[in-house]
Amino acid sequence: MISELPEELLLHILSSLPTEIAITTSVLSKRWRSLWKVLPNLNFYSGYHHTSSENICSSLILHKAPVLESLHLGFDDESDASDVGIWIGIAFARHLRKLVLSFPCYDEDSVRFPSALCCCSNTLESLKLKFSIFLDLTSGVCFNSLRELHLYYTLFKDEESVSNLLCGCPRLEDLVLHRIRNNDVETLTIAVPSLQRLTIEDDHYGGDGGYVINAPSLKYFNIDGFNRIGFCLIQNAPELVDAIITNVFDITNEKMLEPLTSAKRLSLDLSPLKVKYPTRKIFYRLLSLELHTNKEEWCNLLSLMLNSSPKLQILKLIDSKWYINKDNLVDRKWNQPKCVPECLLFHLETFEWTRYGWQLEDEKEVATYILKNARRLKKATLSTKSIKPNELEKLEKRREMLNELANVVRASDSCHLVCEAD
Repeated sequence: MISELPEELLLHILSSLPTEIAITTSVLSKRWRSLWKVLPNLNFYSGYHHTSSENICSSLILHKAPVLESLHLGFDDESDASDVGIWIGIAFARHLRKLVLSFPCYDEDSVRFPSALCCCSNTLESLKLKFSIFLDLTSGVCFNSLRELHLYYTLFKDEESVSNLLCGCPRLEDLVLHRIRNNDVETLTIAVPSLQRLTIEDDHYGGDGGYVINAPSLKYFNIDGFNRIGFCLIQNAPELVDAIITNVFDITNEKMLEPLTSAKRLSLDLSPLKVKYPTRKIFYRLLSLELHTNKEEWCNLLSLMLNSSPKLQILKLIDSKWYINKDNLVDRKWNQPKCVPECLLFHLETFEWTRYGWQLEDEKEVATYILKNARRLKKATLSTKSIKPNELEKLEKRREMLNELANVVRASDSCHLVCEAD
């Protein structure tokens, strides 16, 4: 019988349900009557059940747990959220630690976050705002315990609102921003001394605005979707460990990559023709490099990175395209380094190439060059794009190519070459 389960397990099960459904279990027996009142997590979603403001208020008031671990509020209509300030205020009085608000109504200022409550919680550690939530923060914010802030298409009134929010989170460590810049402030400044993890996904195409980032404690940096923005200035990130730069097509300033020279692990999906490479800079701590090979002039970016990364131990090349159109095949000339890079002579141990394009001359040249010059290489893995079983000619050509690579005289006697098919 479920009633015989330990209370801790019952609370875990009920916490996964919409709260109004969990409340209905109070009729099952005397033991269940007040069980929902000590649930650590409360969830109200108008899509699952008709949820009235009165029910939410009474549920929060009757809640008796000493600490409310999390409150999730999700509504499809602006009218459903008219009392959101009251709900949050009651939850803050219950020592709320995590708040998630989701209102996907897509009107510019359909749901305003109650700014008066931004100084009412010393226990909130995580805040996630999703979709059409409007932040007009003209006065100071005080979230002294907040460590995690995720904003999904949340709208700011102006740059002052951005500054007030971030300045009011002195312990913030994790910031996630999903944005469409043409509906928001043009230049977003992130100045957070305590910030360790930053993720930015920008869906807007074009524009003169951009980002200014000053985060001296930053360790993990992930940006996705920067398409012809004016700038991304990373002013201070000496502690950077991991950086992932994805779907960056065109940024006119040179200072986006320059601060990444302190990273230990780096993933790049960009073209050096569109994003300027920082000249005369050394990635002196870089141990692992992942480079996407479907961008224009990628192989020359590879040469630059090999020359600039003397301690590189792991090199991963990835082609994001699953199939090659033979009508679009273009043999691009690879300008290999004039001198063998230091990392190939002394440090590179692992070389992986996912969806290796064996039909392209530049890719064959790159693979051959690394095998011939990486003196410390222990393992090289090449996985090719899929070929249908009935494409006998392609299968035969691929077999010939793999045989050619297998016969390349390798600089490392201990290198184990593995060839696979996706």
